[in-house]
Amino acid sequence: MKLSKNEVPNLNKQELKKEILTRGVDEVIERKHLENALSSGKTLRVKLGIDPTSPDLHLGHAVVLRKLRYFQDLGHKAVLIIGDFTGMIGDPSGKSKARIPLTEKEVKTNMKEYLSQASKIIDVKKVEVRYNSEWLGESVKNILELAKAGTVQQVMQREDFRERIEKGLTILETLYPLLQGYDSVKVRADVELGGTDQRLNLLMGRQVQRYFGMKEQDILTVPLIEGTDGVKKMSKSEGNYIGLRDKPADMFGKIMSINDNVILKFFSLCTDIPSKDLAAIEESLRRKHTNPRDIKARLGYEIVKLYHGEEAAGEAESEFNKIFQQKKLPTRIPVKNIKKGDISLVELICTIGAANSKSEARRLVEQGAVRLDHARALDHKEKIKIPSGGTLVQVGKRKFVRVKLG
Repeated sequence: MKLSKNEVPNLNKQELKKEILTRGVDEVIERKHLENALSSGKTLRVKLGIDPTSPDLHLGHAVVLRKLRYFQDLGHKAVLIIGDFTGMIGDPSGKSKARIPLTEKEVKTNMKEYLSQASKIIDVKKVEVRYNSEWLGESVKNILELAKAGTVQQVMQREDFRERIEKGLTILETLYPLLQGYDSVKVRADVELGGTDQRLNLLMGRQVQRYFGMKEQDILTVPLIEGTDGVKKMSKSEGNYIGLRDKPADMFGKIMSINDNVILKFFSLCTDIPSKDLAAIEESLRRKHTNPRDIKARLGYEIVKLYHGEEAAGEAESEFNKIFQQKKLPTRIPVKNIKKGDISLVELICTIGAANSKSEARRLVEQGAVRLDHARALDHKEKIKIPSGGTLVQVGKRKFVRVKLG
């Protein structure tokens, strides 16, 4: 199969409707109703709840944002609900312990960064942005009335909730699905999008709407994607994420490190290549017509192109080939000036930003991931003397830094 590089497809309305309902979709609740609504000519209000706990977006976040973009392309209204009020509670879904509540300042800072990164995917100028403190902060009376709309039994259907009971699940956390559901009432959502881990919360939105006498929203869920380890969900806390703000070369390199078994999933969920090409890629992987490395290179190119442009994607691929195939140094190596002439190896690794803690730096050394001027460093207790000409530090396969005194 020839792996030609394609431009983002210019889909007509009928093709867009099909993509919305089929590509990268785990489940559609009230599918027939949504199909009819998409063909009715009515402008739908499509809700997406935003977790304000982190300012950084990765490809996992991008999956549902890309689905929202398709709705925008059809002329529907995207409604982003910023959970500033619910963020002070924390969504317990999939969590083994309660989150630390966010401050108002943290929420505002995180969301400013969120919208800046989301603009790479959706048209943020046409988005209706709402903070759920607008209605959830009104009075305790409203919250108490809302608590009648659902039952503890329904909330406890989630396995992760049941596990948390043994460890300590607060009554406040059990209210989270109801509060998120009330968002759908206040913005009069016709459709709500979310990951598969949000299914309970999305269904609660339908129930709360019904309780308040409204037409229930349709629901569309998208799969969660694995991180670069190919096993765990992509997450910053797991260190297996590909960030939307990653530099082109870093993004390309991370994509090249993903497991072969998730290549097709990444193509489907993270790129705009035509569906017919997906079928050809699947066939090629199945029959082993093409080296998976070459298919991943195509994947890396397509994803980097979406977030950094075609020129940057080509440069990232060339740089990767230069380092990993031709065994050459990167074209541009950042320089880090330090004042200490003598520094411990662990401190040096942290100073150049290759590790977030000394314990992580020690692990990198023990794993043989650190080189100084091309020689592997094996003793994490080693003291390094920086020569006048500087030292080339390599951590892992992609991190290169020239350390100099100054």
